[in-house]
Amino acid sequence: MPGLKSTPKSVLLTAALLVLIGLGLALPGLYLITLGDTPYYAAAGAITLLSGILLAFSRREALWLYALMLLGTLAWVISRVGLDGWRMIPPLAFPAGIGLWVFGPWVGGKLSNPLHRARLNTAVIGGMSACVLLFAFMFGCGWFITATRYNEPNLFPTQKLASGVPGADAEAKNDWRFYGGTPAGDRFGTPTQINAENAHNLKPAWVFHSGDLLRAGENSRGREFSFEATPIKVADKLYFCTPHRDVVALDATTGKQIWRYTPNGEYGKNIYQACRGVSYFEAPADQPCPHRIISTDSGSPPTLFALDAETGKLCEGFGDHGMVDLRQDMGEMPPGFHFITSPPMVIHNRIMLSGWVYDNQTVDEPSGVIRGFDATTGKLAWGWDIGHNPANRPLTPNEIFTRGTPNGWGVYTADPSLNLVYVPLGIATPDYFGGRRRDFDEKYDSSLVALDITTGEERWHFQTTHHDVWDFDIPVGPSLVDLPDAQGRLTPVLVQTTKQGELFVLDRRTGKPFYRVEEHKVPGGDTPGEHYSPTQPISSEMPNLRSHDMDIDQLWGMTPFDQMVCRIRFKTARYQGLFTPPSFQGTIGFPAFDGVADWYGGSIDPIHGVMYINTTFIPFMMTLYHHDDAIKKGLFKPWQGWGHPYPEPAFDNNPQHGLPYAAVIKPWLGPFGAPCLAPPWGKTQAIDLVHHRLIWERPLGTTKNIGPNNGLRLPVALPTGIFSMGGILNLPNGLIFMGATADQGFRVLDGHNGRILYETELDAGGNATPMTYIGKDNRQYVVLAVGGHGGLKTRNSDEIVAFALPK
Repeated sequence: MPGLKSTPKSVLLTAALLVLIGLGLALPGLYLITLGDTPYYAAAGAITLLSGILLAFSRREALWLYALMLLGTLAWVISRVGLDGWRMIPPLAFPAGIGLWVFGPWVGGKLSNPLHRARLNTAVIGGMSACVLLFAFMFGCGWFITATRYNEPNLFPTQKLASGVPGADAEAKNDWRFYGGTPAGDRFGTPTQINAENAHNLKPAWVFHSGDLLRAGENSRGREFSFEATPIKVADKLYFCTPHRDVVALDATTGKQIWRYTPNGEYGKNIYQACRGVSYFEAPADQPCPHRIISTDSGSPPTLFALDAETGKLCEGFGDHGMVDLRQDMGEMPPGFHFITSPPMVIHNRIMLSGWVYDNQTVDEPSGVIRGFDATTGKLAWGWDIGHNPANRPLTPNEIFTRGTPNGWGVYTADPSLNLVYVPLGIATPDYFGGRRRDFDEKYDSSLVALDITTGEERWHFQTTHHDVWDFDIPVGPSLVDLPDAQGRLTPVLVQTTKQGELFVLDRRTGKPFYRVEEHKVPGGDTPGEHYSPTQPISSEMPNLRSHDMDIDQLWGMTPFDQMVCRIRFKTARYQGLFTPPSFQGTIGFPAFDGVADWYGGSIDPIHGVMYINTTFIPFMMTLYHHDDAIKKGLFKPWQGWGHPYPEPAFDNNPQHGLPYAAVIKPWLGPFGAPCLAPPWGKTQAIDLVHHRLIWERPLGTTKNIGPNNGLRLPVALPTGIFSMGGILNLPNGLIFMGATADQGFRVLDGHNGRILYETELDAGGNATPMTYIGKDNRQYVVLAVGGHGGLKTRNSDEIVAFALPK
């Protein structure tokens, strides 16, 4: 046997690499066997280790052993995942890539040359060709599996519903006066100039740059800068807000700025820099400032303000010279603990809002009270506070709203004919331990509540999650639509999307289920002091939006090492499917607080009774710690309570001060930052609401532009189906528009079957919801905020982009 001294350096270094790879697979692989999982990693590691040792002594058998390992890997992976090419990547791509070097002329070629010179021979060509073929086979199977996941089990409904849309009078005027188009939250545009035959001709007609860009520190430590705004349109103007709360008016046809209002708030303490939109109000004709833009400043202090829609000046007769201080009657409200990201619901002379509360920091946080202000004067008309009885009673002198109640941070919807506003509620923070919640918290956490617009009196509420310890708060109000009952009579209903992927369809007059809701048994837990709901509501007659429960062969990673780590964690963590509660050993949350669907909600075609929605599949790891142990571990610093400076922790670390346990909630990723769950990571789905069934679904989006920062983004567009954050616009002719995917794509799809009609790459993430209208030049415009999303890590920018057909 040749000695080590006679081995060329390149071969010796390669041998050392194989030894390290072999050890890195074999040792954890042995531990994985003790957990009851596959012996593959230990075996592949042992063979690679032996191959490295033989290579160190210039033995050609090393190449045969490595080839045997590759062949065994191929056989094993096909036996476990079939022809799913994306799931082949972790065990196969890394060793095949190493194989190109091992079999190459600079290593394998030297073994057959007495002088150890690099040479090209049959063995080299065969070995390298086999590795190339493995890549071709793997990615070919990937494209194939994506095609099979484009699923169209049912036809698009042909029957039209003889129904109007609540509050659709504005659309008849070619306006888009609400965040969702109408107060019904349908995101349904009436123009049909763009259709399936000409959509491929779309081009950007104009681009407006707001100048509001990311500031230092705003996309770090869990903080997020996101441009999520959907503009509204009134007459010939567009109105929107920037992440730092500037309100801008543009000419709707040319995109030229008309005016701009800058609140100049202090935003340094806010975790999120985001503003989803502004609202519009027509005051009585005898009032000054009759046409108003209503918005909020999320700085310190948070304020509600009214602007003249024509000039951008504050409406002096509203509140205190145009402003209302939202700290009133709220008690302690340090900067960053309460601010507003969603546009208020403005209808019937009421401005209705709550706010985002800094989740999971402490008990006794600011109130989640829902407040209704007189839209003409700015005076408080009512406050709906579940800690009071009745909840809408006026405060007594020196009284404040009940601290720490569930808040309503998402966009609201309303039915003007019923005089009802529909408010999606969160959880009495902190979220991940509920052992000390009050009775009224338990009653209303994660519920949809219908309030009288004029008085704030509750008409009904419906709870979507009992004793929520997962942060399954309702992130957006429902979409309203009229659907036929069993006798064919149209019934006013609503469709409530949820983070856990349930679609609850309720009679919007009463809150009673229109389609059956059942209580299903769910896993319990063993955290001392906690209690668990034995059942959870499931919308059993509607398709749910979730991916199926995980199994171990769906675990992923870019290499066999991080896939193996994910498998070990899967075996040692707690996972019993949906509603597995947080635990000290670590619980896999799938879905988790980011949800299957989030703040953007669904899009409704009210003519055919169809819903379109983007869905995302990202598992999280949820781990509880004893509070004092978490401080000792340095997860966060102790805090003495209100009146003392708050030591802001890293975003993943949730102190839950005042409770016995802290929680660490983070995306479940492998050591190299790749998801522990195999693709698809995102889909777009179409649901027939009349026949309550799936029409079509498809993975949408590629791996291009995915990465943690602008310096490290994938240039390759693998069609895996990717994460998304943003909503869908749909038209009566069936077209749907979206720019939500993390690959920065903007797409037009045929809503009848999911076929892509047009796609282009944006300058940044289009992580907002589009809107549409006809301009003064008689062209249909589709407008989207293109500014990225801090949580999704898409590129940030400051663009409003209008697409149209060529003149």
